[in-house]
Amino acid sequence: MAASIESLLEEISNTEEPIEDLQCLKTALLSIPLCDLRDFVSGHRFEVIFSLLNSNEREQVELCVDILERILMACSPLHVVQNYRAELQAGLTHPNDTVKILTLTQVGRMAEHPDATVEILNSCDIIVTVMRSIAAENMMVAKQAIQSLSKLGRTQTGVNKLILSDLVNVLKDVLTVSDVIRYRVYELVVEILSESSCSLGFHACSDIINQLIGELTGDDVLIRATAIEMVKTIAQTEHGRKYLYDQSVMNKIAKMMTDSDMDPFSSLYLPGLVKFFGVLSSMQGPQQVCEDYPVFRNKVFEMALDTDPVLVGVALDTLGLLGSNVEGKQVLHKTGDDFKSVMFRMSQIASTGATELRVRCLEAISHLLTLQPEQQTEDLLALTESWFHLLSKQPIDMIRNISTQPFQELHCSALRVFSAVAAQPWGQRLMVSTPGFMEFILDRSTGQSKEAKDAKFELVGSLLSSSSAAEILGSQNYISLKSYLREGPYYVAAVAAVGTEGAE
Repeated sequence: MAASIESLLEEISNTEEPIEDLQCLKTALLSIPLCDLRDFVSGHRFEVIFSLLNSNEREQVELCVDILERILMACSPLHVVQNYRAELQAGLTHPNDTVKILTLTQVGRMAEHPDATVEILNSCDIIVTVMRSIAAENMMVAKQAIQSLSKLGRTQTGVNKLILSDLVNVLKDVLTVSDVIRYRVYELVVEILSESSCSLGFHACSDIINQLIGELTGDDVLIRATAIEMVKTIAQTEHGRKYLYDQSVMNKIAKMMTDSDMDPFSSLYLPGLVKFFGVLSSMQGPQQVCEDYPVFRNKVFEMALDTDPVLVGVALDTLGLLGSNVEGKQVLHKTGDDFKSVMFRMSQIASTGATELRVRCLEAISHLLTLQPEQQTEDLLALTESWFHLLSKQPIDMIRNISTQPFQELHCSALRVFSAVAAQPWGQRLMVSTPGFMEFILDRSTGQSKEAKDAKFELVGSLLSSSSAAEILGSQNYISLKSYLREGPYYVAAVAAVGTEGAE
């Protein structure tokens, strides 16, 4: 096969009509596994294929791209950058966008190899061209440029070169091209900084980051919504949060939440503001965030009681996030009747809301009710039990009724609520005292999908994980549950076949 490829390359270099030979070469290369092709391509040069890219014949260019994609993928990233540097530079400025995308993809591959990363980052002309490709009209070219630079930026070498050197000025220039391009640069810088453990990057990019922060309070509400998503990403790292605190961003966002009552378009960006503080509370603890920014908690409650399904959905997700740990549960409990009103509203949504909201609501309820064994103090058990009874006078029946409806997502989410309470003594007492409930748990005919079987198995495991289960559930139920657990989630009982005389 190697001989035939060499022969084809020779014919291609000696003909003025290479299309047919290029098609044959493409077919030959695709027939060889990459692992077998690797040794061949590393010992040959393919300048003739690169040279054929300089053509106005679209079919010829596309064939060359397919061939080069196969050849370059068989080469190590280090081999590519060491042997095809000039070709990479030419490919980045080629008039055909598929050539640009191929080249940008190869630049991104350099991040897979430490030595290749150093080599490509030291090729300033190539890196500058890649940075300027962020402003390409073709969105696929721009996205590939951003992706390749972000891959290189995941290494400290990449951060040093892309952010902590004069090359950052190229990004600042690209930033000024247009509103659309500005947000592409924001996306790249935020991604690199959020992956880096170095706080110096924020200072090197302070002009860009501060401009992004300024977008939060701009006149365009859609730009606000996009900006808050990016700022939320920054808040997910410790050095990012410190920078935002130093720039008083948390106070600005809290004020935006307060002022949102007077903005008829606030529903477009308010969910992002709430998600931002949700991220902050998961990083720093709900108590501190809710004490420092009480408008956050108040706004979540207000949104949960709203009629806008987008606002309600974000509120439900945030309540589940806040209530997923003991500190958050205590913060919510301290609000007294305000949270009781929210729980009543959640009961309504879980029972009669749109399916997507019902699922999100049940997931939030399961987080609110979950207590790990080491967290099950008398006070916290009393708290989760009181919350469960806020859902309905007969909450077990309510959740079971939801689980029997013909929607897999609802069925599984309802079972997860049961799993949350099954590990707590009061939940076990409710279950065993509810007529037919233990039979419901042990019935394998309900929920036939893999997800449903897994959710039911999780519920059985949750029941048996509690030290109080044997005493509360009784020996017969306990033994039956043990058998269920031992048999696994997908067990099917064998059915004996009875033959009758004369049957065909």
